[in-house]
Amino acid sequence: MFNGRLVTLFVLFLLFPLELHAEGSSKAVIAFAQDTLKNDFRKAQVMAVKDAADRHPQLKFVYSDAQGKTSLLIRQIERFIAQQVEILIVGTNDEQAVVPVISKAHEAGIKVIVLDRGVKTEKYTTFINSDNVEIGAIGGRYIAKALNGKGKVLLFEGIQTADVTQLRSKGFLQEMAGYPEISVIKRTGNYLRKDALVEMEKLLAGGERVDAIFAESDSMLSGVRPVLRKYGIDPASIIMVGCDYTSEARDAIVAGTQTGSVLFPLGGEESVAAALELLAGKELPKHIVNPVKLVTQENVQAVRPIF
Repeated sequence: MFNGRLVTLFVLFLLFPLELHAEGSSKAVIAFAQDTLKNDFRKAQVMAVKDAADRHPQLKFVYSDAQGKTSLLIRQIERFIAQQVEILIVGTNDEQAVVPVISKAHEAGIKVIVLDRGVKTEKYTTFINSDNVEIGAIGGRYIAKALNGKGKVLLFEGIQTADVTQLRSKGFLQEMAGYPEISVIKRTGNYLRKDALVEMEKLLAGGERVDAIFAESDSMLSGVRPVLRKYGIDPASIIMVGCDYTSEARDAIVAGTQTGSVLFPLGGEESVAAALELLAGKELPKHIVNPVKLVTQENVQAVRPIF
């Protein structure tokens, strides 16, 4: 039977299975505290940082998976602070709840890179993201034009506490406001395939039909398509624009079962490049912006998916 100490160690292993680095190592440690690895984009983002860091022998990369739980993310960041990592990359699911612990890391002298999703504080080193208002606006402009200014549109939103969700929705709804004959309904899919599948099932079971869908991630459209087919609706008959531009989205665009996707860079290469600059004692801008663009059948063969 386990004694109390063994049980405690076992629980810590479950919570922090990948947060390990050797004592006395001469390598600079880059730690990535990620919201969740269940989301395809978030997992690929971690792997992109890992791949970039692995090309530099002076760096050691570690990461954690908060499994979508803000409280666990905070505890994992606390652990990285205690380990005195040199660089902390944060991918959060709540722009406000993580402020105290991110501020604590910053004040402890750790270089903090906020990646992709913003936080409600200035106590970090640099913020790397893309223009999420523009992402929503790109989707809105394309859909409005494709509908000739008339129809019903489903806006599939991501995690409600994430700033990227609020900003993408803002950009999209601002565009839709210019078209009084377009009505918009909203559902929350949390950037997850399974959540979008459940919500789409509820929608169609209730008799709702739409002419177009703007999903704030391609993962959510992956959940939408099988539900459409279940109800005898050809995905090609609905204008569907996602975000990220994954390999699955590319294949769907080629097949005609997804209309387009707004390419949203992972930011892995940029994060490691920023880390190297910081470790060399250089100053970085407070905000680094990655460009975005719309991919459709017109340019799908020329644009490489993010993963």
